[in-house]
Amino acid sequence: MNTHATKLGVAVIGLGIGQEHAQAYMETGSCDLRWVYDIDQDKSRNFALLLGGAKSAENYDQILADSSVDIISIASYDHLHYDQAIQALQAGKHIFVEKPLCRTEDELYTLHNAWINNSEYLYIASNLVLRTAPLYRWLKQQIKQDEFGEIYAFDGDYLYGRLEKITEGWRNNVPDYSAMLGGGIHMVDLMLWLTDQRPDTVLALGNRIATQNTFFSYQDFVIANMRFPSSLIGRISVNLGSVHPHQHVLRIFGTKASFIYDDLGPRVYKNRNPEVLPERLQLAPLPENRGGLIREFVEAILEGRNMTEDIQKMFDVISVCVASDKSSATQTEKGVIYL
Repeated sequence: MNTHATKLGVAVIGLGIGQEHAQAYMETGSCDLRWVYDIDQDKSRNFALLLGGAKSAENYDQILADSSVDIISIASYDHLHYDQAIQALQAGKHIFVEKPLCRTEDELYTLHNAWINNSEYLYIASNLVLRTAPLYRWLKQQIKQDEFGEIYAFDGDYLYGRLEKITEGWRNNVPDYSAMLGGGIHMVDLMLWLTDQRPDTVLALGNRIATQNTFFSYQDFVIANMRFPSSLIGRISVNLGSVHPHQHVLRIFGTKASFIYDDLGPRVYKNRNPEVLPERLQLAPLPENRGGLIREFVEAILEGRNMTEDIQKMFDVISVCVASDKSSATQTEKGVIYL
């Protein structure tokens, strides 16, 4: 690692959303973008030229071997994340990974152990960006301050609404593509982050009716019901083939108030009387960009913060999604195995 540099050296892998990663690192003022890499070498070379200063890597090993690289930002296809993350940790690099961090119980166990063995000096983050939206940062504070009372139901829908990206894009060719890990994970993360609780069991069902006449061979709709030790019930659905624009819907019910975000916008109900109008919120439900967590990640590294609890919660999100996939495959309730 480049421990003596005044700025952190960064490499970005995958130049779809990775381009937004690169921009976010440069905007911190604390990073030097050393390398960019994409399987499309023309894209990689052109992007490096556009940025100026960064080099286009010919392969991943070239980046791993560079001691001036402190952070590897992984924005490749879902099924590549795990291998690239493990290699980066073994090379002594901090990693910022697009969701999902990994996709199976075995991958999660191995990756968790690799981090535990290096947790004193290596940081991990995954790009679960909905938590950076102004609306949800406000909501988390309200819940923490007991404005909603005891939360007893969390209800989230992830409406992807981009069928062509499922049937014609890279997801169509990814082995064992998971709707929950590919999209529903955003709602799972919000559920755990906002409630500061985690479920112990999940019962999920799924189908592939929306994509039945295509080459996409995995479930495109999954709904998961989750039970928490506190008796809180969570319900998460992910709908890849919805005839609806890309959006999410969220409802949180507490003993003092209810929160709803849908097509009518975000609002809070504090009265059961139908004549009492809800409080309308003028807060954005989406982040300004998809690199919003990167500044916090960089600051944590530079300040040497203890991020053990936050990193563990990121692994917990994967545990819930993996249990949901196991449940929907067998149509039986599964316990969530946390590491």
